[in-house]
Order: sequence, then C-alpha cells, then structure tokens
Amino acid sequence: MSSATADWVTPPTRPELIENLVSGVDRYNPSNVGILEDYLYHQIRSQEYDCLANLAILKLYQFNQDLYNPDVIINILVKALTSVPFPDFNLSIALLDDRAPPTNLDEPDPLPALLPHLVSLHSLLQQCRFPAFWALYRSDELESLRDNYTVEVVGFEDSIREVVVRSVKAAFQRIGKQRLGTYLSLSDSGLDEYISKLGWTQDATGVVEIPPNPDNKIVSTVVQENINLPQLSKVISHVIQAA
Repeated sequence: MSSATADWVTPPTRPELIENLVSGVDRYNPSNVGILEDYLYHQIRSQEYDCLANLAILKLYQFNQDLYNPDVIINILVKALTSVPFPDFNLSIALLDDRAPPTNLDEPDPLPALLPHLVSLHSLLQQCRFPAFWALYRSDELESLRDNYTVEVVGFEDSIREVVVRSVKAAFQRIGKQRLGTYLSLSDSGLDEYISKLGWTQDATGVVEIPPNPDNKIVSTVVQENINLPQLSKVISHVIQAA
C-alpha cells in the first residue's frame, strides 16, 4: 500500500475513537452519527480531512432517513472537492439517497439547488479547467455556497490551489506566470508570494520554472528489438519477393 493510500485509509490525524467507529461494525450504529458529524466540523475548522469517516455519515443517512442533514452533506461534498483527483467526491455522490428528503426540516433544503453546482465545480477540477472553476465559484449563483459553507471551511481556497499545484507539477516544467495566476486565482504580489512559498523560481520574462519530479521529467525511451539471423533472412526474402 502506497503512502498516499495509507493516509487516505487511515489519516494520521484520526482520533482513536473515530478509528474504532470507522473500522468496526459500530459505524452502522445511528446513535454514533453525532460523533461523526462533530468530527466533520472539526475537519472544517482544522484543515484536516478524513474521507472514510465522512462516507460513514452518508451511509448512516442512507439507512436512517430521519438523520438527514443537508448542511452536513454539503460540507462533506465541499471537503471532497479539495481531494481531487482522488475519487472522494464521486464516492460521496454515490451514497446520496435518491429518495425525497424528509418534509419535517426546520428550514428549506439547500441541497437540491447547490448539488448541480457542486458537481460542476468537481467536473471543472477533474478536467483541469481551473480558470472556469474560479469563475463559477465566484459567480453570483454560488454566493450562498460561499457565504454559508466554504467561508466556514478553513483554508478552502488554498486547498483548491493545492489541487492546481498537483496538476501543474505533473504537466509542466515551465509555465507562464500570467497563465499560472489564472489557474491559482492569484495576481501581483499574492502570486509572487505563492510561487516563492512553493520553492519555484521565475525569470525576468515571466516564466515560472517547475522543479523536476517523476511526473514532469521527460525520459527518453529506447526500444530495442532482438531479431536473430533466421528471422532477418525471412524478412529479406519477403522483401525481395515483393519487389
């Protein structure tokens, strides 16, 4: 199991109580949903992330419709956006119940209106259409998402920028500073500071150098075919006959 996979299955910040819930049959006990929801809000406040614990909440909602809390679901999906290109968002969507939500909610359900936009945001990140992501995210349509949800998620925009950086590191050795700025939704001194924080350098022409890594390093491949003399004789014979 790779380090990234191991951290996904068991994040180093996961408390022992949550580990016991997630790893055992107790994750299906509806009386534990409050503990898992509190842990989600701890993740929101601390920039920690635990996909499996959040999926356990959605599974409990599936089995116990009376537990349904649209604000919790939206927060789970918002946190999952920051994990692209990992499949967390799609896993969360797959656990959403197709049944109509309970009618005894104290306030109107915001999920039906926001869900298509969250799916669009995820799709744009997956496609590496970062300027389009920022344009949609900052649009008037998503004012309620920003004002009621992502504003509470500590470091949300920087977590999205980490998604961008992962993609840029894998695809580029050099990239124009202005282009990079549109990907990160940063400009001027804010962009310079961010580039410096990454340890990347830029030249006088505005080109940012991405340090070599296993993903962006171009390695020439030499393909060598071993053909023995009898095989070569057959090839030559066929060529002569065709001529």
